[in-house]
Order: sequence, then structure tokens, then C-alpha cells
Amino acid sequence: MDNQISKLRVDIPIAVEGKYDKIKLCSIINGNILTTDGFGIFSDSNKTALIRRIAEPRGIIVLTDSDGAGLVIRNYFKSILPKDKLIHLYTPEIAGKERRKRAPSKAGFLGVEGMEAEMLRKLFEPFAVNSDNSYNIFTNKQQVTKADFFADGLSGGEGSVERRNRLAAALGLPSGLSANALLAAVNMLCGRDEYLRIVNNDC
Repeated sequence: MDNQISKLRVDIPIAVEGKYDKIKLCSIINGNILTTDGFGIFSDSNKTALIRRIAEPRGIIVLTDSDGAGLVIRNYFKSILPKDKLIHLYTPEIAGKERRKRAPSKAGFLGVEGMEAEMLRKLFEPFAVNSDNSYNIFTNKQQVTKADFFADGLSGGEGSVERRNRLAAALGLPSGLSANALLAAVNMLCGRDEYLRIVNNDC
């Protein structure tokens, strides 16, 4: 099934944790995909310098597993790159384990390599280059704002964490995202109209 899916052209560089994550993405994406080698990047000054350099033109997409280790790696990227150079994508929290592993991860969720190719394709479609060399992500759609989040009880008030988790679940995102991280993800995935529909129905 995976081999039958046409590949997306993504010109923004992509960072994932390990070689099996890279192999998975290479089945659906034509682009520059590099690995952090897990926590290995923390002590690899050459790779850190490379990431800073390749992120200069368009930024870099960071896709890690939806667990504690993935969060640590995301925070490392935040420490080495400006906010406007980081694009964080998230996989949903799906219980299970990859075929090559004897036991599931500590969190019990599938990692990037265990995700269905079609799901990953949909995740990256907004960043694919169209035939006219335009990007889907830059289409004119109204953005959700911090003020919207506050007005809808998703930040700064009692129960906001629970509401954010419900919104995240409706969008296929992991739980526990900060208000800023979830806001950025919402604007990449759906825009204001779809956000309002979900909030009014599910949150």
C-alpha cells in the first residue's frame, strides 16, 4: 500500500529522530530529511551547525515521536533556532508498537515509523510544493489568534488544559500541548472556519 502512494515534493528540510523514521518518510516524500540520532544531536556540534544553516532559507519541519523523549528533542530545537524558523508537526497518540520492536515504547504509543503512510502524507500535504511552485500552507485562510483561544476557554482559565486536549484529540494531535504549540498546529492544519466548527461541536 505504501509503495502505491505518490510522493510529495517538500522543499522545507525535515528533522526526525532516527533512521527508521527517515525511511518511513522517504516512502512518501521527496525532500531533505535528516535525523537527530535520538539524543545524539545534543553532543554533535557539526550536525547542530548544519541544522542552523539549512534552516536559514525556509525554516525546518520537526517531527518527533509523541512522547517525553520527543518533547526533549523539540525543546533542543527551540534552544538552537529562532521561533520563526521552526515548524512543529505532531503525530496522534496511537497505542501500539512497531513490528521490528519486541516491546512498545515507554509511553505505549506508535512512533513516526509506525504511522500509516497516508496519515503522514496528509500531515505534510500543506507543505508540499504544487505544480506552479506554490505552497499549500500559504493559501489565504483566516488565522486563529491567541484572543480566539482565550475567548473560547482554551487558554488562561480554569479547564483550559482539558479543552485544549479535546481540541487536540479532534485534530489527531497529541495531548499536553501548550496553548502556543496548539495554536500553531491549528493554523497549519485547518484555519479558523474548521477550528470554530470543532470548538462549537467538540470542545
